Amino acid sequence: MNIEFKINEFEGPLDLLLHLIKESKMDIMNIEIEKISEQYMAYLDSQEKMNLEIASEYLVLASELIEIKSKLLLPNVKVEHDGEEVTEDPRDELVKRLLEYQAYKEITKVLHEKEEIRSMIYTKTPENFANYSDGKVEVKVTYEVEDLVNALKNYLARKKDSKPFSTKVTINEISVSSRRHDIKNILKNKRRISFFELFPVASKEYIVATFLAILEMAKSSELIIKQEDSFGEIICEVIDDE
Repeated sequence: MNIEFKINEFEGPLDLLLHLIKESKMDIMNIEIEKISEQYMAYLDSQEKMNLEIASEYLVLASELIEIKSKLLLPNVKVEHDGEEVTEDPRDELVKRLLEYQAYKEITKVLHEKEEIRSMIYTKTPENFANYSDGKVEVKVTYEVEDLVNALKNYLARKKDSKPFSTKVTINEISVSSRRHDIKNILKNKRRISFFELFPVASKEYIVATFLAILEMAKSSELIIKQEDSFGEIICEVIDDE
């Protein structure tokens, strides 16, 4: 078989050997050592004729191939493995190294592809927001509706022992709009009030209407709900017009 070689095409002796195996369409698990050895030596010879320096690692592998070739000419050697005698194949160690190298080469190819993709992505470096601050930073803990619901549950549990809920249906219904109006008046005077102070009446209708009123006012930016620190008191505060 005539094979053309290119200078500096291979990254090392194992790379060259894998190329020869692939070009010869051999099974890597059953390498034809005699044929591969001839092709490998032909490559080294072509480099010498072009006055190119051959790295020592290529010569080391050449000697290994010759050694394996000579061992294959000798009678089969049997070794004991797990209590059984098996025939030792001189090619086993070389095959193992080739498979490992092939795996590393495939991984390297994938990493190079990912590197090329990543090189097309540009990220913005973080800014120092301290430059935009006046030095007065107010710490606020973000709240969720679930946090308010849990806080209200705890409040009602404490209230239950002191005063039971009234289950009697009354004629005067408490509306959400009326509670919004009441809360607005409270915040006009106090500007800042505890979330639990807005539930002075422990009836179901009053609590539901008040809770919905607070949520609607927060949604429409009529008030803000915040905590000074984690697990601290929940505060309702009026939003000043700018």
